[in-house]
Amino acid sequence: MSDVITVLVTGANGLLGNALLSQYKKHPNITFVATGRGERRRAVPEGVDYVACDLTNEMEVKTTMTKVNPDVVIHGAAMTQVDHCETNPDDCNRANVDATKYIVDHSPVYTRIVFISTDFVFDGKQAMYRESDVPNPISEYGRSKHKAETLVQQSGRSFAILRTMLVYGYAPNLSRTNIVLWVVESLLQNKPIRVVNDQFRGPTLVDNLADASLLAATSKVNGIFHISSSDYISMYHFAKKIAHIWNLDDTLIAPISTEDLGQPAARPPKTGFVVDKAMQTFNFLPVSIDEGLHILKKRMNDQ
Repeated sequence: MSDVITVLVTGANGLLGNALLSQYKKHPNITFVATGRGERRRAVPEGVDYVACDLTNEMEVKTTMTKVNPDVVIHGAAMTQVDHCETNPDDCNRANVDATKYIVDHSPVYTRIVFISTDFVFDGKQAMYRESDVPNPISEYGRSKHKAETLVQQSGRSFAILRTMLVYGYAPNLSRTNIVLWVVESLLQNKPIRVVNDQFRGPTLVDNLADASLLAATSKVNGIFHISSSDYISMYHFAKKIAHIWNLDDTLIAPISTEDLGQPAARPPKTGFVVDKAMQTFNFLPVSIDEGLHILKKRMNDQ
């Protein structure tokens, strides 16, 4: 690779895409190129080149790869709505499996693939997971991401698979919300909400995931890496913590069981991550849940 590398970011209009691309001025050794479906949106900074590409269209992917010639692809675009994936498995596989295959097949042979995956590749029966634990997905979404992981691993090229979970953050003009924004917005409007009390996660600040993605992009080490906060909490208690940090009324938050919520797709009950491997391999520094929420609150207040 030359001293300056070209990094193509998929899903540029989403939360992770925005967090990555907003760092472009901090990395003079990286030329960022953004891609997303449809026209450029305000989430993409003006100083970053944008190429429209439907990743489920093989010819569009091929054309984009020929045009950009990336040294690295950070592939964060995905269909992540778990219930929608469950009820629309063909769409899910096109977005998560086929798109990944086209990127692998049509990017230059020297391109390093940084693939953003999920805790949902696990069944959630053992609470804390290492990279060496065997996946056993229990939903269409989890199965699609595991298939895509396998494609990347078997591609014969340089790669890093970053599994993460419950990513939260803020960016202007996002098309989708996330758990923190949903809780804050609901409580500000005095809306009662129900949050599951029998699912446990390590919520991940998007800035922390973006940092890990760039560390993986500039590393030469191949493998799977777990990226999440440094601690672990029930979804219900996470919502209560959000309320406390924003000084909102936590009595509006009611606990509910996963079974009573009755969502179409199964969720793994417990998926904490051991993040030592990423810390040791490329100096990933996980933030705690409290720290991440305070960072996010300050950012939202500064808008």
